[in-house]
Amino acid sequence: MLLVLFSLFAVALLAPLIFRVMRRATFYVLAAVPAMGFIWLLANFPSFIHADQKALIDAPNAPPSEVFEWVSVLKLELAFRMDALSAILCLLILGVGALVLFYCARYFKDNEPNIGTFGAQLLAFAGAMFGLVTADDLIVLFIFWEITTILSYLLIGYARERIFARRSAHQALIVTTFGGLVMLAGLVILGQSAETYRISTILSRAPELINTHGPLLDIAILLILVGAVSKSALVPFHFWLPGAMAAPTPVSAYLHAAAMVKAGVYLVARLAPSFSETQYWHLTVLTLGLWTMLVGGWRALRQTDIKLVLAYGTVSQLGFLILVVGSGSANAAMAGIALMLAHGLFKAALFLVVGIIDHQAGTRDLRELSGLWRKAPKLFVVALLSAASMAAVPPMYGFVSKEAVYETFVHEASTGPLGLIMLIGIVAGSMLTVAYSARFMWGGFAAKKDVLPTKFKPVPWLFLLSPAILTVFTVVMAFIPGVFEDIIKPYASLFPASDHPIHLGLWHGFTVAFWLSLLTLAVGALLFFLRDGVNSWQDKLYPLLDAEKFYRLTIGGLDEVAVWVTGRTQRGQLSFYLVIILMVAAVAPGIVMLRLGIAPLGNITGFDSPAQLIIGACVAVGAFAAILANKRFLAVLMVSVTGYGMSIFFALQGAPDLALTQLLVETITLVAFVLALRVLPPELGSNNSAIPKVMRIVVSVLFSAVIIIATIAAMSARVHAPVSLEFPQLAYEGGNGKNVVNVALVDLRVWDTFGEISVLAAAATGVASLIFVMSRGDRKRRATDVEPGVVGRVRKHGTSKEQAAALSVAQRFMNSTSDEWLLAGRTLAPERRSIIFEVVTRLIFHTMILASLYLLLAGHNAPGGGFAGGLLAGLALTVRYLAGGRFELAEASRVSAGTLLGVGIAIAVISGLAPLFFGGQVFETTALEFSLGIFGEHKFVTSTIFDIGVYIVVLGLVMDVLSSLGSEIDMRLDKEGGKTSSNPIVTSGGSK
Repeated sequence: MLLVLFSLFAVALLAPLIFRVMRRATFYVLAAVPAMGFIWLLANFPSFIHADQKALIDAPNAPPSEVFEWVSVLKLELAFRMDALSAILCLLILGVGALVLFYCARYFKDNEPNIGTFGAQLLAFAGAMFGLVTADDLIVLFIFWEITTILSYLLIGYARERIFARRSAHQALIVTTFGGLVMLAGLVILGQSAETYRISTILSRAPELINTHGPLLDIAILLILVGAVSKSALVPFHFWLPGAMAAPTPVSAYLHAAAMVKAGVYLVARLAPSFSETQYWHLTVLTLGLWTMLVGGWRALRQTDIKLVLAYGTVSQLGFLILVVGSGSANAAMAGIALMLAHGLFKAALFLVVGIIDHQAGTRDLRELSGLWRKAPKLFVVALLSAASMAAVPPMYGFVSKEAVYETFVHEASTGPLGLIMLIGIVAGSMLTVAYSARFMWGGFAAKKDVLPTKFKPVPWLFLLSPAILTVFTVVMAFIPGVFEDIIKPYASLFPASDHPIHLGLWHGFTVAFWLSLLTLAVGALLFFLRDGVNSWQDKLYPLLDAEKFYRLTIGGLDEVAVWVTGRTQRGQLSFYLVIILMVAAVAPGIVMLRLGIAPLGNITGFDSPAQLIIGACVAVGAFAAILANKRFLAVLMVSVTGYGMSIFFALQGAPDLALTQLLVETITLVAFVLALRVLPPELGSNNSAIPKVMRIVVSVLFSAVIIIATIAAMSARVHAPVSLEFPQLAYEGGNGKNVVNVALVDLRVWDTFGEISVLAAAATGVASLIFVMSRGDRKRRATDVEPGVVGRVRKHGTSKEQAAALSVAQRFMNSTSDEWLLAGRTLAPERRSIIFEVVTRLIFHTMILASLYLLLAGHNAPGGGFAGGLLAGLALTVRYLAGGRFELAEASRVSAGTLLGVGIAIAVISGLAPLFFGGQVFETTALEFSLGIFGEHKFVTSTIFDIGVYIVVLGLVMDVLSSLGSEIDMRLDKEGGKTSSNPIVTSGGSK
């Protein structure tokens, strides 16, 4: 299982690179991945369906399952299991996924924009669905659930230049995320009530849990059902699915017919054997399912876009599916899973047919399509057979599954009025299904009066192959129903045995279900032939509830509230924001301390040595000087004095790691500030703050006092030994390192560090987005494209002959030495260059890089680590940028900042997941001892790999700062200053 899952995601990561070489033919490579998974599934299918399903539930660790410990304290595990229900869903996920990806190779053009990203997302979606239906842990299931939500959002919004696509993507994201968050609350309640998150264990203990936590468990199941019905587009969340038709047709065929929307059906089917008797189950499942079936079918009859006919038909069928699989009986389970298989085949085939029609005819409007049955007879046959299956016309598999549903609810109707109501509603909904199936065929293929025959290009066999294969299965499965009954039976056996078990088959005799099927076909055909009257009637009926309108009003109201709140809180003044933040940070803990009191303050020592007193005085002077400074540059320097003073404090207190890191951070921060100051006035100017000066002083003093008192009180209130006292021993014995700080960062507290580097990557992206308009400028121009001496040239009127001669001499001297010292130094104008700085840079750059690598590798046992090493490497690049300008930065860093950030995060993730493949836990470390002969014995700790990821992320962050606040502003300043070059490629340069 995990190999299939890993392969789907791994190839998805590589897909954009493959697309650069193979273009659209890459889809054949991508299709091969789920196809091989499908073959593996078929080869092992008997072991999945013939196992005793009840035994599997009663024995959580029984095969076939794969379990890895994740967060033992929270009882979370990376648990996966393949039982009968999961295997049936995987047939659709892998089989239909392979055919849809194969179809994409003919659907898209070679020059289609963002095709590589699209292919990667579609394959990753297959992986997410595979993980979702095989997950045996509630939290793992939720993670894959939300991955499908995000990927669905990206795929629906593929045509990002179209506002309808963007709006539909946002709508789908908001609705399904809302349902997902509600579901998460239910999953947590369920997991905490059962004291485990293993799905198989929870299902086996369902009766006990219902008896013990009755009302709470009822609420948890109801919350989970909200997530299921929102994902499967049931009323009142049904409106997002038709809007999602803005996605390319292959997305509609896979996500919205065979995969994503089946997630809700799967979740209901998974919980039904154990929780269908909870208080709100039948009320939710039966009511919303029947209502959705009728609403979707009714609205499908008025659509003029054949894709929307199928979309509303999908809404109707999803309501039908959840109604059946959620009924909570063995017969309903048998019929529901059979119907789910039939729906996945015929609906995916029909969506692919729509894609061919749109691709070859250029329209999907049934008012413009005419006569295609003559021009595309093979396509017509494929569509006719699949539409017949959708309408449950014999001898299609759709008829077999519909007959099973009718048989089930005919029996339910004899048990009480609820069963009779459900039967009447299902028959009515099925009549609508027949009517919109006929509407689809008539709209897409019939020759219509007053409509000219549609121009239609011939359909290549490769284009038609995928829907044809799906249609063949739709026909063949009807003649071997016993095979699929055997497949479904292990899942149906989880329910109490029925007194009148049903069987899948084409012919059961002249039963009540058979006569209902004939009635359904006849009335459905009548509705189609009376379509004009039906449409007129629909126009006169006002919908009792327009869910989409309610959604728009809700979002509009939230937008108005957000504008109102923003207008009153986002004043555009930093002083206003700081006052609010500091007041809350001072008043909240201050009130708590005043009301509850504080522990008696312990012994307070002013300073341990005269050096601390001197450094403290310098920091205080720097702080006051920053307040009194009238120039921005001076204020920044004074603030840096306080930062450098803190690094000395750390050094004096015996914390070399903190001192080194603080020193490097302060230096990088100083550089960033100075670079940003170039676009700000040099003078601080008058203070126009809305906050009076007296109030700002009071807030500053109050905040400082409260924080100092709270810190001293917290230290004085300690009654137990600090946990940090155990860190040296844990670091040495558990983390195999002597540097407690670094071992804590990459081992003991690695999850914190992973969160921090993720924040760094997000912050770097935020900085870049504020500066760059289109991208990070990853495609940097090289120094060889630039004319010597033109970057940053200052052109002043009235330059004296002596000045010109001096510049000429300087230019010749610089050019004669530039290639020896800096690669891009020659591009700078003479007045921008410093030969001393260039020589020193050339001498120290490589030393700084080597020192940064030393800090990285030695950090596990000595001061250093990935963070400090990355900062030092970033400073080395900073020095080169200051010496040679932005083109020197481009020469020094051939890899973009965005790539470095991504690679660093990827290395960190891989280092965390790798132990799982060796039976360990996430981010578990191992010490590898080896001998290098004359170089002695050595030990390598695998957490160093994570530290390498940290190193690369920090380096990427610094590069992003240099590229955005440095190179990009350089270019803009030169352009705004009117500086030009005889070389049209480059008109700007660096400045220092």
